[in-house]
Amino acid sequence: MLKSELRKAIRERKRRFAQEELDEMAFYITEKLKRHPRFAAAHTIMLYHSMPDEVNTHRLISETKDKTILLPRVTGSHEMKLCVYNGPDDLRPGAYGIMEPCGSVFTRYKDVELAIVPGMAFDINGNRLGRGKGYYDRFLPLTVNAYKIGICFGFQIVDKIPTEETDIAMDDIVF
Repeated sequence: MLKSELRKAIRERKRRFAQEELDEMAFYITEKLKRHPRFAAAHTIMLYHSMPDEVNTHRLISETKDKTILLPRVTGSHEMKLCVYNGPDDLRPGAYGIMEPCGSVFTRYKDVELAIVPGMAFDINGNRLGRGKGYYDRFLPLTVNAYKIGICFGFQIVDKIPTEETDIAMDDIVF
């Protein structure tokens, strides 16, 4: 199956659920993530501020007090930077309507211990299908020490994701 066809199929699966159902599933997924040994051990975590059709990370971000939380901010020509999350008052709508931090840019990429990554779909080998813009595939190689965990709803797990040389696989998936 082509990547575009797989994205369309996953969007169709998502539409079968009410927002309340997705939010309830997301609660259990983020609770499972908090119990993951890598999450517990990490001090510097790259997360993402979720869109409505993704695993909702808003509560996880606001409740994680004892760690440095970094959120992506999309800049100019299809680039992503990390910024320190300093609280909900620090967020503004950015590219694609995603809430992004206004705080200081974080450039010590080697200090990122854990990267929590969204995806349209994942397969059992850790391959990830994104939305097609390549932001994470271009950015994740900079976080050389980060353990990468993809999070998704169970219905986003597929048998095989078509991959290219530039696609970055996850070390683990929580769903």
